Amino acid sequence: MPKKTRKQQTASLRHEHEYYAHGFQFIVGLDEAGRGPWAGPVAAGAVCLPVTQPDLSQKLAGVRDSKQMTPRQRTQLLDTIKQVSLGWGVASASNTEIDTLGIVGAVKLAMSRALEMLLATSAIEQPDCLFLDALLWPEMPHIPQVSMIGGDARSLSIAAASVIAKVWRDDFMVELDARYPQYGFAAHKGYGTTQHQAALEQYGPSPVHRTTFAPIRSLLES
Repeated sequence: MPKKTRKQQTASLRHEHEYYAHGFQFIVGLDEAGRGPWAGPVAAGAVCLPVTQPDLSQKLAGVRDSKQMTPRQRTQLLDTIKQVSLGWGVASASNTEIDTLGIVGAVKLAMSRALEMLLATSAIEQPDCLFLDALLWPEMPHIPQVSMIGGDARSLSIAAASVIAKVWRDDFMVELDARYPQYGFAAHKGYGTTQHQAALEQYGPSPVHRTTFAPIRSLLES
């Protein structure tokens, strides 16, 4: 008997279709990557999909919460996301900006930069609606917003944005690994692993560590 292959999950377009039916044509999904690491920037992706395209879910089959995808799956689907989208953007806020603004403020800064890139490189003049993953953005009151708990698993627009942000940030952390090889950034991407903790204890924080995060702050204080 042939072995059954597990079908890949794909985030839904149900919410996009619902809002499109109410007149929201350009729906932009936004999501961040790198909120929790001890080092490096936080990245944000912004994606506007052609939600009425009949085969959109088929073309983006497998796109879901980027944390549930393998690096290979994310990389394979990245170009497809960019090609089928009406517009996309990716940007970041540095570790210094995280220390200055706090992580929530830095996430919003990265998202605003990603949205600016999307608008600058597409024919979209203004989003009709923003889909956000469990985030409130009162600083953008002129654009209607929908905040979803677990949005990167429930909305294909948010999921696509999460993939773009995750791939960009992972690639950037590999670049940082070449500059600071002693920390192992290419392996753990700045997250608080045992390897990362051991490197910090041996070498101390680097210029790309987030000094306001508790593990780094405690090292600096000691």
